[in-house]
Amino acid sequence: MTPHAMIRIVVPGWLPRAACAVLLALGAGGAAAQGNAIESITANQQGSNVVINVAMREAPPKAPIGFSITNPARIALDFGATSNATGKSNQDINLGDVRGLNVVQAGERTRLVLNLLRPLNYATAIDGKSVIVTVEGSGGVAQAVNSAGLPAAAPSRNPGAQMPSTGRHLLRNLDFRRGNNGEGRVVVDLPNNQVAVDVRQVGNQIVVDFMRAGLPETMRRRLDVTDFGTPVSRVTTTAQGDNVRMTIDANGAWEQSVYQSDTQLVVDVRPVKEDPNRLGQGAQGYRGEKLSFNFQNVEVRAALQAIADISGLNIITSDSVSGNLTLRLKDVPWDQALDVVLQAKGLDMRKNGNVLWIAPKEELLTKEKLELEQRAQIAELEPLRSEIFQLNYQKAESFRNVFGLDGGGASGADSKNRVLSKRGSAVIEPRTNQLFVTDIASKIEDIRRLIQKTDIASKQVLIEARLVEANDGFSRNLGAKLGFADIRFPNGQAPGWDIGGNNRVAVGGNLLGVGQVSGQTPDQGDAWTNTTMVNLPAAAIGGVAAPSLAFSLFSSAANRFLNLELSALEADGKGKIISSPRVVTEDKQIAVIEQGIELPYQVATSSGATSITFKKANLRLEVTPQITPDGNVVLEVDVNKDSKGEETRAGFAINTQHVKTKVMVENGGTVVLGGIYQQSERNSESKVPLLGDVPVLGYLFKTSGRESAKTELLVFITPKIVAERVAGAR
Repeated sequence: MTPHAMIRIVVPGWLPRAACAVLLALGAGGAAAQGNAIESITANQQGSNVVINVAMREAPPKAPIGFSITNPARIALDFGATSNATGKSNQDINLGDVRGLNVVQAGERTRLVLNLLRPLNYATAIDGKSVIVTVEGSGGVAQAVNSAGLPAAAPSRNPGAQMPSTGRHLLRNLDFRRGNNGEGRVVVDLPNNQVAVDVRQVGNQIVVDFMRAGLPETMRRRLDVTDFGTPVSRVTTTAQGDNVRMTIDANGAWEQSVYQSDTQLVVDVRPVKEDPNRLGQGAQGYRGEKLSFNFQNVEVRAALQAIADISGLNIITSDSVSGNLTLRLKDVPWDQALDVVLQAKGLDMRKNGNVLWIAPKEELLTKEKLELEQRAQIAELEPLRSEIFQLNYQKAESFRNVFGLDGGGASGADSKNRVLSKRGSAVIEPRTNQLFVTDIASKIEDIRRLIQKTDIASKQVLIEARLVEANDGFSRNLGAKLGFADIRFPNGQAPGWDIGGNNRVAVGGNLLGVGQVSGQTPDQGDAWTNTTMVNLPAAAIGGVAAPSLAFSLFSSAANRFLNLELSALEADGKGKIISSPRVVTEDKQIAVIEQGIELPYQVATSSGATSITFKKANLRLEVTPQITPDGNVVLEVDVNKDSKGEETRAGFAINTQHVKTKVMVENGGTVVLGGIYQQSERNSESKVPLLGDVPVLGYLFKTSGRESAKTELLVFITPKIVAERVAGAR
């Protein structure tokens, strides 16, 4: 398996040039011709560019694989199957922004590292047996040249080994993984290994800038990776001008390392367990100034003195600290060096300001244990003090559990909630709202601080709820009355036709109505009833009878006629009911306001008899507000809107509308807690069989009705934090 090139960036500028070169010697690249070697390296400046000529023993089959980092600014080129025949591992250049270079051989591979003053672009080209590296001094896109300084024609290069001359390449993929040790690993696939990357830490964030790179639309997102259980909580990738910025949010104590393998960039965020006695308490661990030590069998006191001279701290060493040690540290923070010395000799330290006391761990623990025992003994013999505390905003009874008092006000010695010492006691005076406390001086001060923190004025909140109930109703009824009369009298004044004896048959309808008025029917009083053939008038709506329109059609002989009476009624109604209960309460205190009536209903008793019980049908608002630190209000709301319903045999029914929820609202904002929308439609029809189904004429033989009702209920709530009164204002 081919090893990958890895560069670890912990803090910008931490790795020195030589150490970085050794670290970069992990190597990467493909295989090339066997037996090749770098014989010499020369550099010259052409304009603002720096051209480096790497002369090799044989012509390389392809350009070296390279990548660059921005902090510290370096360019690394890997020559596969190549040895270092220059006879040296570093060389000073000092041309333009190129300070120097390092050549490191690892196995059959050789890495060339260019140390820069600032991040720059570069290009590579093969010219015979030489590899020409052009570093663009202006920071633009470098153009490959040959040994004569002319643009290289058709340079041989690896895919991704050279920066494109125009346009921006897009990042190919972004992935997040969890390592075996709980670290969060962000993996970015770069378009090529020439993309400059700038990594820095800003607070609890790691900011990674990809220079002159584009971001696909599918990668413009925020990844929530909290469920992975790593220090990383979010990874946000956005485009910023010609660059791409990736922000990694981390929590807790952590450290980060960044390395690149060809076109893959990996950011590792590892959790760090902080030692409370360690001096460096930042996310990176140690933050002291770097130093180098090379001690051979030196006394521990002398090593500690050297660290004290560099750190500027005052170090007091116990007499029991002795012994010698051999120590070789290079470019290590002084606080890390101090930890190494203490761990090597079984020592520990206690810090007080800029003074360090160093002694064996057993000695420090024994001394602290003795101090605690002495304090406990002093507390048993220390004289008691008494003090009276006046409470202004809280009730004195609220401190009963705090002091561990029983119902009679005596102090319970075995109470787990008490803040008093074993010898302390407290008396609660509810009439004057005072506390009488007797205890040692330190406990008295603790109680004073407790009262100062808790006995403060609570903010108040005005809660206004609005219940809007709107209804829209529509009704329409249609009907008709139809009558026909034949008042021909073939046998004298008696209507109808004789069929034998006193039996007669007549076709009647509206005999008295129209016939008597027109004089066609003799006035016989109430002997002839007024009847109709079809009697289906429109029904009344809300107690209002339907108006009617009547027509009569007479024959030429004036002895037959047809009567038609049409009735229709249409009603349209709209209504709105607005209920607006308001209540003011303190922060985190429940408040209730209600208004309504009590309705009676019958209930059965155990003996079988009945009794009358009352049930409320009212408007009720119950709310508990909680003011958040950012000025919003969290509300626990319970709203009832009850009304009297239909009357039953046992009493009245109650129509209930209820909303119960918990919601966060901004100060002065309005939120809709819920809504109920109801819509009902009803069609009715009464008709004469068969005749009522005849098209058009069927409306004369039927009555129809239509009802439509819409009801909507919305619940709005608005909390407002009551402004605190200015002290002394009237």
